[in-house]
Formats: sequence, C-alpha cells, structure tokens
Amino acid sequence: MLLEKVKIGWLLVGVLSVALVIGAAFIHTRYRRDIRAAQEHVQNLGSQVIETSCGPIEYATFGEGFPVLVIHGIFGGFDQGLVTARGQLGEGFQAIIPSRFGYLRTPLPDNASPVTQADAFACLLDTLGIEKAAMIATSAGGTSAIQFALRHPDRCSALVLVSSNAPGETEAGLPPKLVANTLFRSDFVFWALTTYFQSSMGSIMGVPKGFELTPEDKANMAKTMETILPVNPRAEGALFDMYVSNPDINRGYPLEEINVPLLIIHAVDDPLANYDNARAMVERIPNARLLSVESGGHMLLGHEERIRAEITGFLEQHKDFSARSQIS
Repeated sequence: MLLEKVKIGWLLVGVLSVALVIGAAFIHTRYRRDIRAAQEHVQNLGSQVIETSCGPIEYATFGEGFPVLVIHGIFGGFDQGLVTARGQLGEGFQAIIPSRFGYLRTPLPDNASPVTQADAFACLLDTLGIEKAAMIATSAGGTSAIQFALRHPDRCSALVLVSSNAPGETEAGLPPKLVANTLFRSDFVFWALTTYFQSSMGSIMGVPKGFELTPEDKANMAKTMETILPVNPRAEGALFDMYVSNPDINRGYPLEEINVPLLIIHAVDDPLANYDNARAMVERIPNARLLSVESGGHMLLGHEERIRAEITGFLEQHKDFSARSQIS
C-alpha cells in the first residue's frame, strides 16, 4: 500500500513537471511571437530619422494641414504620439510626431535635458522648413514642451498640455534606480505585465483605484499598451524622464513668462500627475486655461470625444498662417 502511494506521488510530480515544462514553453513561444510582432509593427508605421543641427531625430507625420508637434509621454515614442494624434486631432492639421531623447531611434545625447530637448524640437522644425507650429504634449512630455514655449515662443502658435507634469509634489514615488534600470530594459517583464497582469498595468498607466473600465476604455488602453512594446529601445528615454526630466520641472521655471496661448487638460482623479499642481500652474501663466475633467485618471478615460473637440477647437482658433507652415 505504501509503495503504491509512493508511485502515485512520483507520478503526480512527473505530471506536474511535464505541465510546467509545457507551460514554460508555451509562454516562451508566445513571448517571442508577440515581441517579434511588436517590433515589426513599429518598423512598419513609417517613421524616418532626419539629421538636424541638434542631432538625429526620429519622427512620423499624420494628416494634412497646419502643423502640430505631438509630444509623447513616458514609455512612448512616435508610435504613442500617433495614437494621441489620431485620437485628439481633428481634420485640418498635420501632426509631426518625434520620438523624444532616448526613445526608439532618437538617441539620448550626453547633454540631454528638457532645455536641449526643447531646442531639438526647434531644430526639427528648422530641418522640415517650418517656421511655426502648435504643440500637444502628454504627461512626461510636458516638461520639454513648457521649455519650448519659454525658449521658442515665436515658433509656437499654441500649446496644449494633457495630464502633464507640473511643478509641485506628487504621490507617485520613484523606484530605486538600479531596479528601474533593470526592469525598464526587460521586454519580457513588460510583455508579462501587458499580457497577464493588465490590472497592474492599469495602475502603472494611471487608472484610478476602483475605476470601472468600459469596453471602450479597455480598447483605448490596449492601443496605448501596444506602444510600450518593445520596451528595451525606450528604456534610456524612460529612465531620463523619471530621474532627470520630470524632477526638473521643480527647478524654478519662470512660468509667468509663457506668453503663448495655453490649454491645460487634467483629471481631478489623476493618480500620477497631481491635479492641484496643474491648477496652481494655470494660475501662474497668462493666457492659460484649465479644462478640468472630474474622472478618467491619467488617461482621461471616457472623455475622448469632448477632449478631441476642445483641442481641435483651441488649435483652430490659434492657427497662424502668416508663417511658413508646411513641410518643405
């Protein structure tokens, strides 16, 4: 009897071992397939690298009309900017969408800072033969966009900041740099998060606790999640954003000197970028207006049509056709 129990025990161990091996093989196969598909997706989106006086910059374009620089957030790239442009810009505009420093095919220069990133936006416009453009910046992209408005006001017809970084305290703590440096370079970690732990990924993307996602919300989140993979070629940019660019907003920017028309869109329940910081920033900037959204978190979920209409109307109002505004 005892011998039979031992045999059964070893049989169960064998079955479990085989199941684990098969499961691991399945996960590995799916991971390799999905990462390969993500790499091919980015490669097929039609971006190009252009040499500027500030160095090489990857960018893509979308639509036709008055130019709008679309500046992506953390873990992004031009592909994330394309999602933003398609969702937030109406007809009559041409989105010019760079990958910021350290993202995809735009290298991170040794002197990288929000100031040099802002100057690189101007260099991109110079190389494309555009004198003036509007700008939409999301999340971590807001810091360099603010610097662009401060340093190149003659090149910026209007600025829209969406869930932007702003001066002040934030509840979101930073992981240890060594940990982030390892995790941010791991395609497997972020693939697992986006594939098997989407609720955790939702928290990382700024979905408020207890927020009930509609099918449309889930679809919009999926579009953004697709622009995170592969994460390895975005790691330098994400680390720069987290430890250099985002904190730089608290180094005493002279916000009162911003004189371009400015629309700030922010959710009251944003768990990543503090709403009170956005409200305080508006009070310091002439010609600034705050569009407050009561819910939806960092991604402003559930308000896509309203935000698209507000942004399109605002940029339409401030088109400046006196300057050269077409890619030459």
